[in-house]
Amino acid sequence: MSSVLRLIAILCLLLAPALALPDTGSMASDCPVLEATDTAARASLMQYVCYYSAPPGAPGHEARNPDQLPRNINWTPANGRDLVFSHTKSVYWVHLHVRNSGAERAAWYLKLNYPLLDEVTFWQTGNDTTETLVTGDQRPFGSRAVDYRYFLLPVTLDGGETRSLTIRIHSNGALNVPLSFETLAEVIARSNHLTLTHGLFYGALLVFAVFNLLLFFSSGTGYYFYNAFYLAALGLFLFAMGGFANQYFWPDNPGFANTSIPLSLSLCALAMILFGRSFLEVDRGTISETVLKGQAWFCIGFLALTLILPYNKTILLNTVLALTVISSLFIIAAVRWKQGYQPAMWYLLAWLIMLVGGLIYALAAFGYLHDFLAREALMQSAVGGQVILLNYAMVQRWRLLNQKLLDVEHNARTELEFKVHERTAQLRNTMRELEKANRKLSTLSLNDALTGLYNRRHLNNIFPELCAEARRTSQPLTLALVDADHFKNINDTWGHGFGDSCLQFIAEMLTRHVKRPRDVAIRFGGEEFALLLPGTDANGALNVCSALLQDIARTPLLSPDGTKVRITLSAGIASLDSGETQNQLFERADEALYRAKSKGRNRAELSEAVGVQ
Repeated sequence: MSSVLRLIAILCLLLAPALALPDTGSMASDCPVLEATDTAARASLMQYVCYYSAPPGAPGHEARNPDQLPRNINWTPANGRDLVFSHTKSVYWVHLHVRNSGAERAAWYLKLNYPLLDEVTFWQTGNDTTETLVTGDQRPFGSRAVDYRYFLLPVTLDGGETRSLTIRIHSNGALNVPLSFETLAEVIARSNHLTLTHGLFYGALLVFAVFNLLLFFSSGTGYYFYNAFYLAALGLFLFAMGGFANQYFWPDNPGFANTSIPLSLSLCALAMILFGRSFLEVDRGTISETVLKGQAWFCIGFLALTLILPYNKTILLNTVLALTVISSLFIIAAVRWKQGYQPAMWYLLAWLIMLVGGLIYALAAFGYLHDFLAREALMQSAVGGQVILLNYAMVQRWRLLNQKLLDVEHNARTELEFKVHERTAQLRNTMRELEKANRKLSTLSLNDALTGLYNRRHLNNIFPELCAEARRTSQPLTLALVDADHFKNINDTWGHGFGDSCLQFIAEMLTRHVKRPRDVAIRFGGEEFALLLPGTDANGALNVCSALLQDIARTPLLSPDGTKVRITLSAGIASLDSGETQNQLFERADEALYRAKSKGRNRAELSEAVGVQ
């Protein structure tokens, strides 16, 4: 009998701890207890957390408090992993045991570092009492225990006290549950650090947006306004995603707090399109312009749908739209860069950074990547890099436009100087042979009607004068004879009309490369041209001719039947020797041209200097 009593006593002792615990059906008794005073243990919080997923229809899905959970549920240990779940309709229960082994009462905070959760309910059970906090971004911001963008649950433990913390979480989209257990000092330190980081980030966005707006008002250039619009929309989107808009802009309107996220994302995508189209100078009627116009209308349509469809649908649609717009702008920028538009290179780099950062941020927001806080910081870094590169691209575009204006001014000045020198030469010639010049000017034209270059008559007039001037001043004078290769084949194949177009093209190239005011380009035969280069020696003329030949050879012309035709030239170059006549100089240049032809064409040959007795 006594042995039976001893057995009953032993069983009672074994069952006493179990009877003292709260309802075992609703608590994860298998989860280890976190020692709150142990800094290392708090840093490894997820080793102490258990969770339970209750899909629709499961017993725990409709439970509104831990007591309603079935006794036989299987709690899953987190095993150090963040609780991140992609789009789900399940209700998630999270459980944690916390103990204060110290002798004094102390306070901590259970921190849920993700602001976009529809329903969040905290329970903390200890000393035969249960405290409940019901919050979430579907409730007014004032429902939170602490005025903070993330969810904070104050946990105060007496010396030696143990509490059970339970969280019920439900959201219509992806579900991130990054948890930490921190002291008040740690919360403040981390908050101060994030406040500084976010303050610098959003302050920089605001400064850049205002700066671009001022540039728009001062210059009237459209892409400055679109850039300011983009920066404002992007800042609003990130502000809402980070929970700041809910905290500061509309704390009493949780419905619009959710709607503002896809709404600002649509505005951001629209601003991207307007800015990219203006900055990249996308021509009307092109495929790029059609794509961007279609996407702009999609953005406007999605703006309207955002006010109608539920959040979990619109955030997905608008995210896909934004990533599509970023990808399209990236491709269009690559095309414009390939077309020779230099500012597109910096724009391309900016959108490459944004594409990578946005994709990673979207994957984290939709629950496909862990550590949302790190992805948020990465996104801010990507946005910062993009903003810097975009504004640098605008500086480069301004420099390009300014250089074009300077080039126009330089060309106008060069043309004016050429005309002044030409007029001076004509006046000098008129003073020497006034009567003869008057007769010639009345009957002869000095320009070739087809190409606009000087003709053979002008060569005959100015060549002796330049030779005499060179002998008098001992300055070099170089003659280059240029002839089109196989030009008869062009006329025979595509007709004289296309042949005339080729001659005009050659004349344009000659004009482009012969820029000095006193240099003269002349057409003195069918496909024969001459360059008179006073003040230029043979090597300088060789450089001019080589550049001319290379430019023409690599620039194809489109024939009437669509064939790409490449024209090549041959050139012979001779510089005036002491005592040499103009006819001798011409003959030496012609011999050099013949030598260039015989050596395979598409080349320039120098004539060797020949002393004249």
